[in-house]
Amino acid sequence: MAHDHNHHHDSTSNIKLAFLLNFSFTILEIIGGILTNSVAILSDAVHDLGDSLSLGLAWFLNSYSEKEYNTKYTYGYRRYSLLSALINTVVLIVGSFIVLWNAVPRLFSPQPVSAKGMIGFAIVGVLVNGLAAFKTSGGASLNEKVVSWHLIEDVLGWVAVLIVGIIMLFKDIPILDPLLSIAITIYILINVFSNFKKTILLFLQTVPDDVDIEKIISQFNNIEGVIETHHNHIWSLDSEHHVLSTHMRVNSDCSLDDILKIKIQARHGLKSLGIEHITIEIELEDEDCSMGE
Repeated sequence: MAHDHNHHHDSTSNIKLAFLLNFSFTILEIIGGILTNSVAILSDAVHDLGDSLSLGLAWFLNSYSEKEYNTKYTYGYRRYSLLSALINTVVLIVGSFIVLWNAVPRLFSPQPVSAKGMIGFAIVGVLVNGLAAFKTSGGASLNEKVVSWHLIEDVLGWVAVLIVGIIMLFKDIPILDPLLSIAITIYILINVFSNFKKTILLFLQTVPDDVDIEKIISQFNNIEGVIETHHNHIWSLDSEHHVLSTHMRVNSDCSLDDILKIKIQARHGLKSLGIEHITIEIELEDEDCSMGE
């Protein structure tokens, strides 16, 4: 459990760093946009301000999810991390559609841009958001993955700005700006919708992707003394920590020691699956299941 706590602490620290970097850069963008009288930079500052608020929420909820269980939250607060992933995904999807809404009209009416200003801010944007994306890219939780996609979207956006800025130093092709913006946004949306689907399915308590329930049932049924299993349920608290409950029907002549051995063997087979809450109800062969079939 110490390793798990350290991992969660690292996750919170990474999201905190991402928030601080993103928010600091947003302030820089606002100042730069005012000094250069650039509406484009100010517009991106508004976008990054939304990202910063989203990252701040992710930091708070990820930290909040570390709280210990109590009589109200008997599983602890881990699902707050999942809630953060859901909120951030929605924010990212809405933000992406806003980008598309502004970029598509520019295909038909390209706007003049300052190439040197684009290059300067793009370099800083790539460095700042790139560092934050790198820190969160290895996260195992859905919360970190969604945060990472937030930052990757910003990195790719600034790479596009850098490329367009360099090209436009030598040739005036303003339509490149909206074309790259649309391509990057569509790429991001494809990946975000994948994580959005996973998040919704976890909220609906579906079996986690990394768990083969049929294999688990087969393992249970192959334990000596077990006749069959039923009411097998597996769901996830936050995409990393899973919960399992099962009813095992055993031979009527099983002793208490036999039943303990069955439970030990069943739990041993689940060690590598991240299942930390395991409930096994034992029923004798001629006993009626309390929940019905």
